Amino acid sequence: MAGGGGVGGGGGQKQDDLAPHPVKDQLPGVSYCITSPPPWPEAILLGFQHYLVMLGTTVIIPTALVPQMGGNNEDKAVVIQTLLFVAGINTLLQSFFGTRLPAVIGGSYTFVLPTISIILAGRYTNEPDPHTKFLKIMRGTQGALIVASALQIIVGFSGLWRNVARYLSPLSAAPLIALVGFGLYELGFPSVRSEHCVSTRYLFNHTYLRLNNKYTGC
Repeated sequence: MAGGGGVGGGGGQKQDDLAPHPVKDQLPGVSYCITSPPPWPEAILLGFQHYLVMLGTTVIIPTALVPQMGGNNEDKAVVIQTLLFVAGINTLLQSFFGTRLPAVIGGSYTFVLPTISIILAGRYTNEPDPHTKFLKIMRGTQGALIVASALQIIVGFSGLWRNVARYLSPLSAAPLIALVGFGLYELGFPSVRSEHCVSTRYLFNHTYLRLNNKYTGC
């Protein structure tokens, strides 16, 4: 009987060793976690801070794309309002059902280049009415997004992405994201594509490569 008690005590000790440590012991710099949200006044302030961060993206994307679609200022305002509304819904879904990270799900520059390719499609260039052209391009863009989203859902639920993610690391993802940003230089800074600003592009690329070598040891 005494031996049995000793075994039970050892099992209890082992279970205590495997118990998770508090979040602050593991990450001293983290003030809150999922199970300990901040008080409402601070949460509202932090949420407004996230809103200001994503507001630039929400405004820049329609400002760059809507005029190319043939839309006017009213159409641009409607697109900005739609992006803000959808960003709020996506953030709520992510907060309650997703990873629950303190992040705002806003617009992405990843879709800018595919949208430009839709805008430049031949079937829209012969439309004389700008507003009709805007509506047709918006419908074409929405259809493309629906197809792309359905493909992502299929890949996600089938488990194929798990196999692809094994070969993706921050070292390989960071250059990909950087190249997407470099390709959008001429949208935000039209003069960068001129010959007089080659040095600016070189400076950005050189800085990126130096930082990449510094933190990766390559």
